[in-house]
Amino acid sequence: MKTPLAIAVATAAALTANAASADEPTTGGVIDTIIQPEPPGLVLGMIQNAPTRTVAGNIYEGLLRYDTELNPMPQLAESWEISDDGLTYTFHLRDDVTWHDGEPFTAEDVVFSADVFHRELNPSARAVLQHIDSIEALDERTVEFTLEEPFGPFLISFEAGTFTMVPEHIYAGTEFRDNEANNHPIGTGPFKFERWDRGTVIQLVKNEDYYEEGLPYLDGINWHIIPDGASRAVAYENGTVDVLPYGTVENFDIPRLTEMDNTCVTDEGHEYFSPFAMLWMNNREGPTADKRFRQAVMYAMDREFARDVLWNGLGQVPLGAFGSNARFQNDDLEPFDHDPERARELLDEMGYDGEEVRLLPLPYGETWTRWAEAVQQNLKEVGINVRTEATDVGGWNQRLGDWDYDLAFTYLYQYGDPALGISRTYLSDNIEKGSPWNNVEGYENERVDELFNAAATAYPDEEREALYHEVQEILQEDVPVGWLLELGFPTIYRCDVKNLVTSSVGVNDGFKDAWLDR
Repeated sequence: MKTPLAIAVATAAALTANAASADEPTTGGVIDTIIQPEPPGLVLGMIQNAPTRTVAGNIYEGLLRYDTELNPMPQLAESWEISDDGLTYTFHLRDDVTWHDGEPFTAEDVVFSADVFHRELNPSARAVLQHIDSIEALDERTVEFTLEEPFGPFLISFEAGTFTMVPEHIYAGTEFRDNEANNHPIGTGPFKFERWDRGTVIQLVKNEDYYEEGLPYLDGINWHIIPDGASRAVAYENGTVDVLPYGTVENFDIPRLTEMDNTCVTDEGHEYFSPFAMLWMNNREGPTADKRFRQAVMYAMDREFARDVLWNGLGQVPLGAFGSNARFQNDDLEPFDHDPERARELLDEMGYDGEEVRLLPLPYGETWTRWAEAVQQNLKEVGINVRTEATDVGGWNQRLGDWDYDLAFTYLYQYGDPALGISRTYLSDNIEKGSPWNNVEGYENERVDELFNAAATAYPDEEREALYHEVQEILQEDVPVGWLLELGFPTIYRCDVKNLVTSSVGVNDGFKDAWLDR
């Protein structure tokens, strides 16, 4: 059932979309917006945090974009062909694209980005790359991907944040993480990096040499960094900022802000991501290594309270590992209802002796802090001894990458297909120290590996569905992680900001099409 706010959001989205289509674009002006929290860096592919993707999605690009129905649209690739056997994908690149430093963008950049840069750094891209036999530049404007077997979701894997194109001439032969260019990112996108005053603002300016004629309309974007949640809301109320991307104000401020004059709101722009909040549970050692403990955590948490009170009715409590927007969800699973008594029974059965567990909140604002407090209280009510260890974004990344936690909040994107955004959390060959976006919990199950790998390439969809249903049944028993909430993320903006959300990733690449009607 939709909440009143959700209905209002949907109505506003429809009205503003119709209004935007009737307006003539104007050029000039700078949009002031907010990024929360401050990203740890801006090099996509190397860093996968949501704030990085939001800002840097306007600097970097992928071969394709996707509309809100996840249909592919041209970006750096202007056209593509698929062989009859589904094994060969040939992309024809635009011939008028340059990097922000003036060097031409070529097929060799695509091969380097995919076959070298992302293979080393990016677990999301590796979920796709494992199905690729070869990547070849046929000429300067043509790239051929040959798959080992048909892979259904391949064509929806080229979004900028997942399969970022990076400049070979900048990164080849270097230590990627230590490259000086990381401090001044160079992409092909509609906006160029200008400056970053740490703790204050990230400034992007118009790419005067952008290949799409007439775009971008804006002269630039200022991403303000405002640590305090109340101050972020005030910045919109007093006119300092024009756009509040998802997650930049606390949920309890949303109803008040959306009632302001000249304010529009949309819940579109998240279809590709389907953000899914989870609780990492370290499967390697301590109480969390016992699946009965992990099951107890699921029964102890009051997820309906989190949705209704902390998220103001935005979002949906998931049944299990697959969100409701994910393909092939198994609706027959037994749900983890809020059942403290069942949680206590499981703890008694395993002989839990009160050993302390460490909980890392997600340092993304007050709503997340409150959520960690609520979970800590839920767990203490069933006898679990929990100590919260708060940190900043960099520390959170480090702790998760080093597996130095017991329980930790996160949210990951599901990317429209289980083979792209869900399997990476559970496949044992995706366990790699140093990354907070792969199989961080250390879950290993040979049958789960077999099912996920088979389902990724199975044909037709009925066969994929059967395999994914079985894997969900196993995960529902093993509870490798805690499934918290399918997040609702509205974007709030001045109504005179036109055409802001034009794809399934929203403001992450939307500013190139936006203009100011002032």
